[in-house]
Amino acid sequence: MRRGFLWPSADLYGGFSGFYDYGHNGAALKRKWEQSWLEYFLRLGENFHLVDASNLMPEAALKASGHVDLFSDVLVECARCHEVHRADQLLEEKLGRPFEGLSPEELGAQLREQKVPCPKCGGTLGEPRAFNMMFPVRLGTSAKDLAYLRPETAQGAFLNFKREFEALRRRLPLGLAIVGRAYRNEISPRQGTYRMREFQQAELQIFFDPATIDQGEVDATPVQVAFAGERGGKTVHQVPATDLVARGLPRLYVRHMVAVQRFYLETLRVPAERFRFAELGEKERAFYNRVHFDIELDQESLGGFKEVGGVHYRGDHDLSGHANASKETLTVTLEGRRFLPHVLELSFGVDRNVWALIDLGYGQREERTVLRLPPRLAPVTVGVFPLVKKDGLAEIAREVYADLRRRHDAYYDESDALGRRYARLDEIGTPLCITVDYQTKEDKSVTLRRRDTGEQKRAPIAELPAAISEALDSW
Repeated sequence: MRRGFLWPSADLYGGFSGFYDYGHNGAALKRKWEQSWLEYFLRLGENFHLVDASNLMPEAALKASGHVDLFSDVLVECARCHEVHRADQLLEEKLGRPFEGLSPEELGAQLREQKVPCPKCGGTLGEPRAFNMMFPVRLGTSAKDLAYLRPETAQGAFLNFKREFEALRRRLPLGLAIVGRAYRNEISPRQGTYRMREFQQAELQIFFDPATIDQGEVDATPVQVAFAGERGGKTVHQVPATDLVARGLPRLYVRHMVAVQRFYLETLRVPAERFRFAELGEKERAFYNRVHFDIELDQESLGGFKEVGGVHYRGDHDLSGHANASKETLTVTLEGRRFLPHVLELSFGVDRNVWALIDLGYGQREERTVLRLPPRLAPVTVGVFPLVKKDGLAEIAREVYADLRRRHDAYYDESDALGRRYARLDEIGTPLCITVDYQTKEDKSVTLRRRDTGEQKRAPIAELPAAISEALDSW
């Protein structure tokens, strides 16, 4: 909090459960994560594009998608203090494994069998019941029209598929990406930004001809997975992608698993041992998902592997639902065949990913806190300091800073001792710091310092852009 990343919303009034605000460093980190995501995933296909859709959706659209009837979690209320809890979370916290997909009756039987009390007062829990998590909104002066804040960004892509398919000259596969807000009335939001009521999603819906799902090459790249039934622990199998195909996973699906893994390991620089795909069994996954692996990162602050995204093969569930409800034709004709496209969804919780990067990056070096972010994601790329404010050093440092800020997210600081200035930028993840000292006045060189090692070397001011680029590229 003290370094400007994030804090509870409206904390002047004691906070606002399930809502968080990003400070200047958090907003910069989040923006750079989103930009990295867009650059990487839109380049996976030549017909992949960013779109933007309304945050409000009419009841009819969400009725067709199944959200009005089925978008529920199971709550349980304490008979003594009347605190409300999410039933599967209580079991997961006690037994250390997920309980997604169970009915209220099944969860109630488990709570009784495990003798789970109310975590607030120790009282007896009542019978679990389903609770729809969408936020309803009444529109217009008479408030007759019912809409909802969208519970996911995905529906915007499905509703716009027909127009985009026509506008983009009738080609498949077609990828429609949305980065934006979603809203869920979580029963008991907790664990920081892991469960929020207003959050940011980055999703790519890939519409494709179902006849092509098992076409194309798959190499033997090792994919890190935990299979159904293994999600509660630390299990990670290194399985060649070709073996996943042999197990029955579609080739298109496996190729995108490999692409997602590469994004985490190479772009986000997540340590390999902290990443895995976790398979959801038939009872755990949404009924419309034919194949579902969560993307999980091992986070100390959350007690182990936690979901930050997912790869979902949704079939034609979404387009067929909207076609039936709207009476619009959403089938396409390509090469003489008429069919309804299927959808592969790559879904990411932006807030969860930002939290995970902070969790994985924070550490100590020589009793100093260091946030080891990938350089391209750091809120500040380079700090510029004069050794002291006098003798003209501040003026030279200001000139260096003014030049660098045209190319990089630069920061200037001349307050406190130099060591404290280094420490402040280490703590927000700044990869490089430049110091103007007395030698600068003699030979027009400066000190270039690396965050992770504290290593320093001299570089001529005239060659700083090249020296910075070289340092960042070699990270």
